[in-house]
Formats: sequence, structure tokens, C-alpha cells
Amino acid sequence: MRAVAQVVTQASVTVDGEVVGEIDGPGLCVLVGVTHDDTPAKADQLARKLWSLRILPDEKSCSDVGAPLLVISQFTLYGEARKGRRPTWNAAAPGPVAEPLVDEVVARLRALGARVETGRFGADMKVALVNDGPFTVIVEM
Repeated sequence: MRAVAQVVTQASVTVDGEVVGEIDGPGLCVLVGVTHDDTPAKADQLARKLWSLRILPDEKSCSDVGAPLLVISQFTLYGEARKGRRPTWNAAAPGPVAEPLVDEVVARLRALGARVETGRFGADMKVALVNDGPFTVIVEM
């Protein structure tokens, strides 16, 4: 699994003009990509890492301050553009594999006590955020 975690002061996801997920920060906006060999165990590892990652102001984590997370599925994180001009998506897991694993990350975060908002899997999402810092890290499991 691959995630891009951004420290935000606010973030939202809109689908067809409807806000489907929204947080006010400080918090994390997290894009999550899934590849073919990912498992529920990796989803659990990723959730624990995101919950405890000390990247909020004053080196705090979401777990330290109860900060919210906005988790958004993003298959393009596994895009490959080394050759040619058109990316390939061969490394991205198909929807029936990826969706339950993204849902598992969200469920594990909630089980840890996190307030989690989400996008809508497979939808054309409009993501708006205010990146604080900016502070962005890539997390791989």
C-alpha cells in the first residue's frame, strides 16, 4: 500500500456537487493506493502508521491530539510513467481488490479512535484542501 499524507487545516471531497467528506484541521488528508499483493495486514499497518505519525504541529500525531483524517482512494499512486508519454496503471489493484482494502484502512483507523471522513471509491472526486506547511510525506507498507 502507498499513501500520500498531507497536513491540512481543512480538506473536503465533493462528488457531483455534494460534499461527501470534510475535515477541519489540523488533520491529515490521505490519498491511498493499493497494489496487487496488498493484504488486510498491510491495511492495519498503514492505519497504525497514519494514526501515530508525528507530523502535525509541535511534532504531534493524530492520536496525540485527536486530529481528523480524510482518506481518499487514489489508484493513480501506482501509475508508471518512466517510458513514453502515457502512464500505465498495471501496478494498481483492480477495484474489487482495492476497495475492501481502502475500507479496511478506514475501519482500522476508526477502531483506533480516529474520526475519519472519506471520499467515494471510483467516483470522479473533486478534492479541496489547505496544505499546512506545506507538509507532505509518502508512506509505503
